Formats: sequence, structure tokens, C-alpha cells
Amino acid sequence: MGAISLKLPDDLLEMSKRCAEALRISRAAYIRRAVERMNRQTRAQLRAKRLAEASRKVRKESMRVNAEFAAIERDPDA
Repeated sequence: MGAISLKLPDDLLEMSKRCAEALRISRAAYIRRAVERMNRQTRAQLRAKRLAEASRKVRKESMRVNAEFAAIERDPDA
């Protein structure tokens, strides 16, 4: 396992200590969980962004296909 040196403002350090104590875990474990949670949130945001970009790329073609299906539904003999 790798190690890092982390400098935090005193108030953030104190709050982290109190929260870790409330959860009955070490401050290192608390900070590790915070980093893991942030990583999950970041991955989810990036995934959502990629999905939105892909959706924008295919939107025009999807609208054309939808219009074709709508025309067929209105006049199936056409």
C-alpha cells in the first residue's frame, strides 16, 4: 500500500478526527473512505458526461429514425 503526506487546515483535521472517533475508526481509515467516496462520485460524473456526449452525437440520427417510424404509424400503406 502506498503512503502520502497530507497537509490539512487545522479545522478540517479536527473535524476529521471527531468524525472518525464518532464512527470508531482511525483518522486514516476515515480519510481513506472519503477518498474512495470522492473517487466513486468522480467516476459517476465522468460516466454521465460521456453518456451525455454520446447521446448528443446520436440525437440527430435518432430523431430522423423516430420521424420515419412516426410516418409509418400514421400511414402504414405509404
